[in-house]
Amino acid sequence: MARKRKIPMRKDIVTGEMKPKKELVRVVKNKENEVSLDPTGKKAGRGAYICLDVDIAKKARSERTFDKVFETEIPAEFYDELVEYVDHQAARRELFGNEK
Repeated sequence: MARKRKIPMRKDIVTGEMKPKKELVRVVKNKENEVSLDPTGKKAGRGAYICLDVDIAKKARSERTFDKVFETEIPAEFYDELVEYVDHQAARRELFGNEK
């Protein structure tokens, strides 16, 4: 009899919804206060999650959500990179499905 595997859940900081970890991307702030994307989910530092949805990423950019969460000034280029990354991942999911 096969056991049902537990699916790790994380909270999207923009919408406040709990979603499976695979549907989110981690953003991490390290000890030097540098904020970056963490596609592997293994970088050291304080992490926050955002859904792989372009509209939600754009909302995070307009509200400067990560500035508030990490209590630091984050350059606009990071938000542009975030929206681009989320858009790319959403397109991959449409093409290939949830193979990961």
